[in-house]
Amino acid sequence: MVVLAIAALALLATGVVLVLRGSAPASSPGTSETISQIETSYGFAAAPIPPGTHHSPLSSIPEHLGALVQRVGGTGERGIRRQLLAAGMYGVEPATIVGYRLLALVGAALLWIWLSLARGFSPVLLVLGLPVFGAVGWMLPVMYLRRRARERTEQIERELPELIDLLVVTLEAGLSFLASLNMAAARLRGPLGEELRLALQEQRLGLTANNALQGMLRRSETPALRTFVRSVIQGESLGVSTGQIMRNLALEMRKTRRAKAEVRAQKAPLKMLFPLILLIFPAMFIVLLGPAFYQIEKIFNQ
Repeated sequence: MVVLAIAALALLATGVVLVLRGSAPASSPGTSETISQIETSYGFAAAPIPPGTHHSPLSSIPEHLGALVQRVGGTGERGIRRQLLAAGMYGVEPATIVGYRLLALVGAALLWIWLSLARGFSPVLLVLGLPVFGAVGWMLPVMYLRRRARERTEQIERELPELIDLLVVTLEAGLSFLASLNMAAARLRGPLGEELRLALQEQRLGLTANNALQGMLRRSETPALRTFVRSVIQGESLGVSTGQIMRNLALEMRKTRRAKAEVRAQKAPLKMLFPLILLIFPAMFIVLLGPAFYQIEKIFNQ
């Protein structure tokens, strides 16, 4: 019965995928060429799209499945889109993540069924484990997305002092703020450089510099980036010298980095305690006390 259920699930999934692929509108070569021209001139194409985010025939299957699930009920599209922007995955739609969640759910359930049959688990344990494995599979893509977004925002946080130093040098050399941002965006190669190039592209398309910086903050909100954007906006509104603001901000950033380094250094002994207790101390006790226990055992055996 379980084998028949697995076969039925596989056939059902295959049928749904084929129906969705068949119902998708086919695009003509001219339409595809026009869309590609638009994407290379406007929008998120200003920032390099990370590898693995381009569309392919395989990636269209999760996108169609996610669109179907979104039509049935809400799946937190706004939160997923925010995480995608924070992760720098500009070419991925929220429906694709929802589709991957559905595929992971089905895959985890099938894996549990296979393990239960291979290990000979009872039917009660099989039924009880299905929701657990299904929930784990449903959450795995979102957990990966959140981890990638967190790592990217942390990298932006680390790269921001370098950006501020570049701005201080260029502003004091006589360049304007936008010219300094352009020069810094051309030199930075990490996520912060991508966000700067995207903000500058938005500014060229008609947004003000302040609105473009606020858009960058909405995409990748970190405490240091929030301080940087608010300082620039307040300096522009109050007429304060941007160079002086950047120099003061650079000093504050250095103090913040020093404080974070001191906090990490203070946490190091606590993090080293568990490896010492679990790995190093047992080996030391074996080496030091092993011969003594051997001699005591020989004495008692005599």
